[in-house]
Amino acid sequence: MRKLTIPVLVVALVVMLMSLFVIPEGERGFVIRFGRVLDDNGVSRIYEPGLHFKMPFFDNVKTLDARIQTMDGRSDRFVTSEKKDVIIDSYVKWKIKDFGRYYLATGGGNALNAENLLERKVTNVLRSEIGAREIKQIVSGPRNVDVLPDSADSEEVTTEAAKEALEIDGERDKIMENVLLGTRESAMTDLGVEIVDFRMKKINLPDNISDSIYKRMRAERESVARKHRSQGREKAEVIRAQAELEVAKILAEADRTARVTRGEADAQAAKIYSDAYSKDPEFFSFLRSLKAYEKSFSEKSDILVLDPNSEFFQYMNDAKGAK
Repeated sequence: MRKLTIPVLVVALVVMLMSLFVIPEGERGFVIRFGRVLDDNGVSRIYEPGLHFKMPFFDNVKTLDARIQTMDGRSDRFVTSEKKDVIIDSYVKWKIKDFGRYYLATGGGNALNAENLLERKVTNVLRSEIGAREIKQIVSGPRNVDVLPDSADSEEVTTEAAKEALEIDGERDKIMENVLLGTRESAMTDLGVEIVDFRMKKINLPDNISDSIYKRMRAERESVARKHRSQGREKAEVIRAQAELEVAKILAEADRTARVTRGEADAQAAKIYSDAYSKDPEFFSFLRSLKAYEKSFSEKSDILVLDPNSEFFQYMNDAKGAK
């Protein structure tokens, strides 16, 4: 009897250990019995993280990642309504919602198969959305417009550029929303996964289209630059003309003031001379004659052809002057 006790205990311990299973954090588990997923009234029985029990030898436990996963798809080429190519790089955020359906649809919970099927659904919807739009509705030009702040035309250009950028952003958001809505239901029905979010990371153009667009953008920027330069030259001419007019006004005013001052000074000097002459006319005449002699005889030539009896020599002939 004692010999049978130990084997029975060992078998019971093995059976009990085989009946236990642990679901790690961040994952969900389900049990497969005889090739079928256990369910409750048609809904797969899902086991949360923790310790659980199962039937040994008959039940097989499968675990799947329940966290949000990212499918970073490769860049793909799409055709717009005007038959031009764009290269779009996008990603999808998704998570498993129906674990039983996901397990069966992906061939045993293969994440690679799930992403391939999901990428096919997203690409088809995105292709139809891009095919219904023109390239200018998808690809935007530069957001910053260098303009003069005090120019009415520049403000108009800035407003138009901002409005166009907002329209393009709105069209992109609409595309991503339509892709999200168009694939969410089919992904849940076919794969048992929920698409949480869809985003376009980058939109590029083929080299030939990029070159033509860059040339057009460069021509537009050069046109705006020429316009700004002409406006600058026009303003410079206006400022220069105003400065020259101001200088002419200042010089004219200064010349007028100088002439008035000089006239007033001459008048005051004449008055002083007149007052001095009226006080002693004889002395004033004598002083003027001396100055005339000084200027006449200080020249390089000392020859004067004059009548000695003229009035000019009156103080030379007579100290008291001519009678």
